[in-house]
Amino acid sequence: MSHVLFHLAFPVSNISDTKRFYVDGLGCQVGRENAGSIILNLQGHQLVAHVTNEPLTPQRGIYPRHFGLIFTNEAEWRSLLDQAEQQHLRFYQSSKYRFLGTPLEHSTFFLEDPFSNLLEFKYYRNFEAIFGEVELVQIGDAEA
Repeated sequence: MSHVLFHLAFPVSNISDTKRFYVDGLGCQVGRENAGSIILNLQGHQLVAHVTNEPLTPQRGIYPRHFGLIFTNEAEWRSLLDQAEQQHLRFYQSSKYRFLGTPLEHSTFFLEDPFSNLLEFKYYRNFEAIFGEVELVQIGDAEA
């Protein structure tokens, strides 16, 4: 049986702020590192932060681009939420529920790293809603 890991590369402007947010704040483990890049282990998935001299400008709202994790255990989701609050990480959107009382009900919050990258962390009450419930059309926040 193979285990597939997710990989994401994203832009940052410096390694020290990257480590403060992702390692100290979110609890990522550091892999290889040099002056221009750092590999981070985010709950078993590989993030690679690459330093760029390009301007890093915030997008307007949470769409179209963000990344994150879907937790299958609510206590683990809540633990990360508590950690983010204790570490004083910047919340782009505080924790909330989406689609209350429907099969798509889930808890979510968004963080913003020092480089304007948005991260979403969520927990679905109904595991099948992660990829299923295809007869329903709601995705994300209508007002966002």
